[in-house]
Amino acid sequence: MGALAGVKVLEFEAIGPAPFCGMMLSDMGADVLLAERASDPRQGFGRERWFDVMLRGRRSVTLDLKSEGGVEAALALAEKADVLIEGYRPGVMERLGLGPDILLQRNPKLVYSRITGWGQHGPFADLAGHDINYLALSGVLDAIGHKGERPVPPLNLVGDFGGGGMLLAFGIVCALLEARRTGQGQVIDAAMTDGAALLATMFSGMLAANRWSLERGSNMLDSGAPWYDTYQTRDGKFVAVGAIEPKFYSELLVKLGLENDALPEQRDQQRWPELRERFAAVFRTKTRDEWAEVFKDSDACVTPVLSFAEAPRHPHHQARETYLTSGRIEQPAPAPRLSMTPAGVRSAPPERGEEGEAALLDWGFGKEDIRRMQALGLGYMQKP
Repeated sequence: MGALAGVKVLEFEAIGPAPFCGMMLSDMGADVLLAERASDPRQGFGRERWFDVMLRGRRSVTLDLKSEGGVEAALALAEKADVLIEGYRPGVMERLGLGPDILLQRNPKLVYSRITGWGQHGPFADLAGHDINYLALSGVLDAIGHKGERPVPPLNLVGDFGGGGMLLAFGIVCALLEARRTGQGQVIDAAMTDGAALLATMFSGMLAANRWSLERGSNMLDSGAPWYDTYQTRDGKFVAVGAIEPKFYSELLVKLGLENDALPEQRDQQRWPELRERFAAVFRTKTRDEWAEVFKDSDACVTPVLSFAEAPRHPHHQARETYLTSGRIEQPAPAPRLSMTPAGVRSAPPERGEEGEAALLDWGFGKEDIRRMQALGLGYMQKP
């Protein structure tokens, strides 16, 4: 059932952080109903539904929000929902007649959650952007990369998913608790710029204490330290080294056969280039998997750098069942793990309108209500 069983979520079709948030809620047991366009405007990019795995666990209806009937149907759905998720630019929902003022009057307990890149207000609020832009403005992107090289975007993990969808899910659960305590819903303004900045909170303190340099690739955690970086192995693959603490660093030297060598001190930053060169030479003497075997029972904090395709095959992930198969896709399993109310994947991504009628019945709509909403333009796939 999951910890969020019984929570009804109305998710308006969007990309990136919004569906990731919906996936997290669904994995934890929420009943997430996806309100979609009748046709996919992204089909021009060759996108098909079956591999859009962040839409797992949903049921779907279709709506034309540019029509009066579609908006009326959306209002009826929102009246039944505990949570609404929308990822449009600021002002879009208001212009449609679906803004929070209207919906909270109709459903005072509603948690009205909004996710954008720049937030609902501010000089950039109405501008387009993507993950890389939000990281750039938050200071995060400038800190990622090797010394003397350009900043490197960390995929779209920090803005879209960590600072976006995941923090939105956290905000939703907080607001749900408040709504259950007071009977009053509220609006969540989740901005990926805010989220990316929040994820970097630790570095604010380190910068103030002069323990972090603004020069990229010269600090302990940004590849500046030779004992916190990746190294190429004999077969052209890589291992990751994270031996920060002295006892772990000592074990690293033992496993590399360097414990008796005259090496620079671990924290002697001036001699880090010398130490890095020595480590690199040793790591080039074995393949990645040979080094994995050397370090497999060690606290030296050395692991193989696996590809997306290799990771599910690793014994640790297999033992923990970190990945599962839903539909045709092997994908990460829900996380985190709750002992009493475990999460799960209810279904593969739905086709547009799939299981829509069943969802409406579960949400308390009668047959006559459903026929009326169909007349307003709400669509779903009929069972064969």
